Amino acid sequence: MGDNYPYRPEDRGFTEVLRHGGGGVGQTPDYWNNAYFDGHYWHNSKPVPVEGFCTDVFFDYAKRFIKTQKEAGKPFLAYIATNAPHGPMHSPVEFSEPYQDQNEGLANFYGMIANIDENVGQLRRFLDVEGLTENTIFIFTTDNGTSSGSRVFNAEMRGAKGSEYDGGHRVPFFLHWPKGGFTESRDVTPITAHVDIVPTLLEFCQVSAPSDLKFDGVSIVPLLKETATDWEDRILITDSQRVKDPIKWRKSAVMTSDWRLINGEELYDIKNDMGQKSNVASGNPEVVERLREFYEEWWKELEPTFEQSTAIYLGHPADNPARLTSHDWITTQMTPWNQQQVRSAMNGPQNTGFWNVKITEAGTYEIRLRRWPEEADEAIGAALPAGEDVPGVRPYRAHPGVAIKPVKVKLQIGDLVKTKTVNSDHKEVTFQLELKPETTTMSAVFLTENGEEYGAYYAYIEKKN
Repeated sequence: MGDNYPYRPEDRGFTEVLRHGGGGVGQTPDYWNNAYFDGHYWHNSKPVPVEGFCTDVFFDYAKRFIKTQKEAGKPFLAYIATNAPHGPMHSPVEFSEPYQDQNEGLANFYGMIANIDENVGQLRRFLDVEGLTENTIFIFTTDNGTSSGSRVFNAEMRGAKGSEYDGGHRVPFFLHWPKGGFTESRDVTPITAHVDIVPTLLEFCQVSAPSDLKFDGVSIVPLLKETATDWEDRILITDSQRVKDPIKWRKSAVMTSDWRLINGEELYDIKNDMGQKSNVASGNPEVVERLREFYEEWWKELEPTFEQSTAIYLGHPADNPARLTSHDWITTQMTPWNQQQVRSAMNGPQNTGFWNVKITEAGTYEIRLRRWPEEADEAIGAALPAGEDVPGVRPYRAHPGVAIKPVKVKLQIGDLVKTKTVNSDHKEVTFQLELKPETTTMSAVFLTENGEEYGAYYAYIEKKN
């Protein structure tokens, strides 16, 4: 998923989309000055203003979509992927108030969870009222282990979000479907993963996948129906690389229903040691060897792909002009991924990178480079006041925008290098170039008189003919 074609939800089969930009509200690709209240979200590729708290907005929109589908006599798939509970920690006051004995961040974290809980309940009541509960497959799950909550309750698991231990990646998965016979709680003991969801839903809905489509996961319908008699105990792998070039064994877990091999060295008997406190590798060398061998084969299969990198399409009619941000730079260190960092003019060689781009067609391209995004409507050299506060911790926008005074800008696309003088009172610097179809790199840097470099945090590329 991403903010450009062909990675947006609207490019991947969703007919109705309401989303924020980037990985969370207020991140660099998001609409400028967005916070968790009364923001702008992209509705089918176009930014629109909304009123209310973000989670409420997403659930309300989903309910309207479901009702429209019902009235049209059509089936539906509604995927509600909320940004909450996620930093920065904001929630409506009525939800954070019961937790005021905690610090501000934790109180609002719990407030976000309480708000989600209320919205889930309202959604389920909505399905009841609309007569849809009986034949709706209702799933609740999460995308990673807890972050802020691990200090309070972590179900005895070790680690939190980003960790190779179970607390980083073991998540709840609840499924309710009365017509399918799923109305009472039951536990699935064999190891399963997110890659099993699509094959499972396809079997539930009696839909055949294309014959040339290979899934990493399998349908777990036999496990859910408790009819499996000879279920093979699989080996699954997860890791958290978050580096430019993958590192073997980095933050990795090789997992079976009984074992966890961590970073290729530590072994835990997960059924008897959920907290992963006792490393039993020395007493089970044959298990370590088997899991290491599986990882080695997995790594060998993936290694040829390490040089590949996802490219943002330029000149495609579905996303023209394309809006690029520093969030998607490829760097050796952290990019300016949120609007506070953009406001503070985060720079430095290790934080300034390039975009991988795919020029889809030959033609004339207009490239506009900006310090501030188009919707901010500010000059390159402008200093911005801090934005409004919202309930909770200080939002990304509530920081002053630092002025920079560049005198030149350098644009590089592949081997092509162009420079221009910059007038800091102007809002953007524009290039018109003839480009050929290719997959290449693009970078843009503002330079000051004393040699400081600042990446162009926002770039707009439009194919003109």
